[in-house]
Amino acid sequence: MSIVMTGGGTGGHLAIIKAVKEHLNDEELVYIGSTKGQDRQWFEDDDDFVQKYFLETRGVVNQGVIGKVKSLIMLAKATIESMRLLKKHNAKVVFSVGGFSSAASSIAAKLKGIPLVIHEQNAALGSLNRLLKPYATVFISSYLKESQIHAYPIKQIFFDQARVRSKVNKIIFLGGSQGAKAINTLALSLAPELKKRGIGIIHQAGEKNIEEVKREYRDLGVEAEVFAFTTKLADFMNQADFAVARAGASTLWELSATGLPTLYIPYPYAASDHQYFNAKFFVEKKLAWLMRENEIDIDKVLPLLDEALTTRSQGLIDIVERDGSQKIAMLLK
Repeated sequence: MSIVMTGGGTGGHLAIIKAVKEHLNDEELVYIGSTKGQDRQWFEDDDDFVQKYFLETRGVVNQGVIGKVKSLIMLAKATIESMRLLKKHNAKVVFSVGGFSSAASSIAAKLKGIPLVIHEQNAALGSLNRLLKPYATVFISSYLKESQIHAYPIKQIFFDQARVRSKVNKIIFLGGSQGAKAINTLALSLAPELKKRGIGIIHQAGEKNIEEVKREYRDLGVEAEVFAFTTKLADFMNQADFAVARAGASTLWELSATGLPTLYIPYPYAASDHQYFNAKFFVEKKLAWLMRENEIDIDKVLPLLDEALTTRSQGLIDIVERDGSQKIAMLLK
């Protein structure tokens, strides 16, 4: 019998699968994702899965009428194929992390009477997870009181490298592998002052912007570690003492687990404004800062670098529960 893992599209979803499967080494694992998004980039060459399947699917929301019809037709075909795959691999449970990639396999699981375990990463439920929540055998969320598991599934390395920060010697800007123009602009605007203060810079600029950002740092005469996609994010976070980041759930919890005080600048077009509410969860506990893109002001950002970080850093380490990945893995076995 196998455990089928499904969902993705974005790194935030896929990081959940990566963290949980670390604790399922003795199980037969199958991945079903989409040809769209980042699924292939993350798992096509991952030998932890005995088989990986990437089906032709795409999102339904934010489409015109014709686009929705086409997406639903693709979903119907992918659901039929997923039912075949679940039978082929004798699936005992389907673990979904949401996103359009998970729709076909999640629906197929219910049609086949196979237990469906859903993990919702965000404070605001995704549209698909909101739809499927009543049908889930178990629905997991770090934000919902009724969830039987509250610990967020984070790779162990983020806990292992956790440390309390006291002052800013190095700052990391995280716009995700696709980049964030607002964060790139802020980083470059801050760069001359950071150089004066002797503060090092690590910058995830995004695949589309990386060469432009590197050139602008050179023009400013500022040294910076600039990258797009990386498998060494935990090491980069460990080097930093302060972060400026989007508020995708996995990034947010990873930053928190490692004790890294962060200014969150949520993606303004995220579904249900979920990045804002993700960050707000920590801001209300006085453990992070939050600015909308239209509120970014260098004169408000620079003073944050002078604040005492110890209390916030220790508070983050204390609040993030360990063993989320392991608890979910035990539930799936």
